[in-house]
This record gives sequence, C-alpha cells and structure tokens, in this order.
Amino acid sequence: MTPRTLPAPALLAAALLPLLAAACARGPARPAALDTRNDLCSSCRMAVSDRRFAAQIAAPGEEPKFFDDIGCLRNFLAASQDLSGDARVFVADHRTGDWAPASRAVFMSVPGLQTPMDSHWIAHTDTGSRDTDPAARDGVPVPASAIFGPPGPPGA
Repeated sequence: MTPRTLPAPALLAAALLPLLAAACARGPARPAALDTRNDLCSSCRMAVSDRRFAAQIAAPGEEPKFFDDIGCLRNFLAASQDLSGDARVFVADHRTGDWAPASRAVFMSVPGLQTPMDSHWIAHTDTGSRDTDPAARDGVPVPASAIFGPPGPPGA
C-alpha cells in the first residue's frame, strides 16, 4: 500500500487554516462576562459584587481586569502605563448592567448615590439610557476626560 499525498491546494489550505483562526481570534477586544461572586477589583481587590458600577479592561489574549467602581478604574489607569495597545475599556450601563465601550459612554456624577468606593460616578450606554435611569436624575454630567485624562479611555 502506498502512502497517500494531499493535492497542493489541500496542503495550502491545511497550512493556512491555523493562521486564519489565529487572525480571527485577535479581533477587537470584547467585554468578558463578570462573575459577581468571584471576580475581584484589579485596583482595590474588593469583590465586584454590583455590576451596575463595574468596569473592565479587555485585551485579546489577556485575562480581563475588572473594577468595582469607575474611580478604581481611573486610579488603576493613572498608575499603570503598561496596557496592551489593543486594550479597550468597557463600563456597565448603570440602568441595564450591559457593557458599553467607555469611548462612547455617557458619565454622570451623582453625589447622593452610594458607589462601591465612593466615586459617585456612573455610566450609561447613551443619553437615552441615562435619561430613563431614575438614579441619574440628580446627577451632573462628567466629561470622559475627567476620568481618563485628555487622551480618553484606552481603545478609543
């Protein structure tokens, strides 16, 4: 019995398939699922127990960094200069709990609202979500630059 050889196109496809799969996996960073029972804040190390105040930094091929408060995210970014160039920041919409890119989010300071680390900052996907969130009613808009500095959030 003679060994069977693959035709050249099949060999080429077999060689390129792993490269194609790797390229697809490297797409833009996506938010990771938050486990409110086990995930800890990457800044203060407290449990991220209320997703309405959560934030995260995601980068392809890296473990996500979760935060229990937007203030913890800000402190972490101010102290850390070694983020991947592909890193993106996501914040939880306070009303829905859904992840939103921080580059497009709307931020509020709500002095009467207790946040995990007392930053009093909340985020929303857009002004529509903000305007229908009763907790934001007494808030004051906060520009993203007040949280992330002039360049804005990573991945913007």
